[in-house]
Amino acid sequence: MKLLHFADAHIDMTNYGRHDPVSGLPLRVLDFLKSLDTIVDTAIERKVDLVIFAGDAYKDRSPAPTFQREWGKRIMRLSQAKIPTLLLVGNHDISPSIGRAHALQEFKTLQVPYVKVLDAPKLLTPAELWDVPLQVIALPWVARSGLMASLEMSAEKPEDIYSNIESRISDLMEDMLSKTDDSLPVILTAHASVEGAKFGGERLVMLGNDLVLTSSLVKNPKFSYVAMGHIHKPQDVNEGYQPPVIYPGSIERVDFGEAKEDRYFVIADVEKGRDTEVEWIQLTGVRKFIDRRAVLTSSESVTESLKAALPTPKEMSEAIIRLVVEYPREWDSLIDEAALRKYAADAFEFHFVKRPRVESRARIDEGQVVSSLSPLDLLEQYFKASKVSNADELKALAQEIISEDSSDT
Repeated sequence: MKLLHFADAHIDMTNYGRHDPVSGLPLRVLDFLKSLDTIVDTAIERKVDLVIFAGDAYKDRSPAPTFQREWGKRIMRLSQAKIPTLLLVGNHDISPSIGRAHALQEFKTLQVPYVKVLDAPKLLTPAELWDVPLQVIALPWVARSGLMASLEMSAEKPEDIYSNIESRISDLMEDMLSKTDDSLPVILTAHASVEGAKFGGERLVMLGNDLVLTSSLVKNPKFSYVAMGHIHKPQDVNEGYQPPVIYPGSIERVDFGEAKEDRYFVIADVEKGRDTEVEWIQLTGVRKFIDRRAVLTSSESVTESLKAALPTPKEMSEAIIRLVVEYPREWDSLIDEAALRKYAADAFEFHFVKRPRVESRARIDEGQVVSSLSPLDLLEQYFKASKVSNADELKALAQEIISEDSSDT
């Protein structure tokens, strides 16, 4: 059986760029939808047996109706193609308030054919998977507040909360595994962090603290494949071994923390009694993020030096660019920001971040009064604070100037 696995769509990320004049949608949203279209097209063309979305359709828990419409169009294409699709609820999809609807609620409420929303821990059998011959253990995002309330846990010892939750989840998983049919593959899908996983730049969009699943829990050999969501850095946490524990990553770059990472989704070939084969499919056409830094060491040709730190105009075309420059504050007027923006005019968006350095001020010793110090004493303290290499020569020169000035008066 072929399973298509993707996660962390975040289709309503609008933190960069302009709006499309035709559709009215932010151009960055169109970037995310383009990747989502590629995933849906591949699922239909490859005639996969099951699609698993491992959580976080949006960037927050209250997506605008327009973005819900665009997500719904793509999921409905899978439904109309009669491809069984599992939608796991992630931390960006739920409200911390108990009883409030989550962002994927409409698919559950309307009982969309061939689409199942997983918003509670559950073991799914073939009868619940449109007769697909496998079993799925689903672990959506675990909201700490909800679990604490249901388990009557006290918040007096925060350090104990997650260890208690992790223990309960481990017991729950073992109970579900004990009920599985040994003749059929078992898939685990979860929206959580896994012990030993590497984080990318998604810390900017993650909400709250993390529940961390132990590596032994997800690497259980009873699983044929583990479909994870939540961490944006593509990786196999159990690389080289079975089962594959896969984070496919986000479907588009979210911020500059992901500038150097390619974007993927995964097709896994699962068969009982045989090692699972994983095909990483790169999403092409993903918008480039280019992050450059510069430190000005000379006041000569400042703007040209900063241009040299940037890619060529051709390389910057339609990319999101950031240039961070550090420099002495007194050189601020030497930077021609207008010329830099003109040079980067072909970029999709250009972020110029100036970080002027402020020299540390010399401070007199505690108990001393400025009026009690001679000009030479003050100069000596300044030279010491500024770490001037030729302080003795400068002090001698200062003494001559002061002596001459005194004799003139």
